[in-house]
Amino acid sequence: MSEPTGLRARKKERTRDAIGDAAVSLFLERGFDRVSVNDIAAAAEISKPTLFRYFPTKEDLVLHRFADHLGEAARVVRDRRSGVKPVTALHRHFRAGLDRYDPVTGLNDHPEVVAFHRLVFTTPSLAARLTQYQLEDEEALADALGEGIQARLRAAQVLAVQRVLARTNWQKIADGRTAHDVHPEAVADADQAFSQLR
Repeated sequence: MSEPTGLRARKKERTRDAIGDAAVSLFLERGFDRVSVNDIAAAAEISKPTLFRYFPTKEDLVLHRFADHLGEAARVVRDRRSGVKPVTALHRHFRAGLDRYDPVTGLNDHPEVVAFHRLVFTTPSLAARLTQYQLEDEEALADALGEGIQARLRAAQVLAVQRVLARTNWQKIADGRTAHDVHPEAVADADQAFSQLR
């Protein structure tokens, strides 16, 4: 008797989450370069080949949290209401993320989130892999915006603005401020940045 597809998919997702959580815990505890793939497989109680079926690279074990947002900007543009300009929809989406203290905006002061961002931003191989994700996101957004160089330039500008805003928010929190304290500045910075994009 075979399992229903939904059950199988949920089981795979739980396994993927367990592997990713085990990896991130080890990386935060020891540092990215001090943890081997064998260490992660042992902590997750799986084989090394199983680990690589879920995550093709060691970097993906950390960055899958960002990968979950891959294509998000393109979806925002495609799903926007009629009459709403793409940059306006993206601005509203980013502002909503700030109001939710979404970690992807950098405006989240949970110690594990702050440590996770520090790990990503200070580990060269993770920063390089994150750049690859960003380029894929940029391509998807450009496709959603239209054709030609104008769409590609607009996509690059929007994602650069979001990246700078998120990194600025994270740095303020990493320097010891609370997300609640930074929130008004983050909103003002986002409003100014997206206004300049228009």
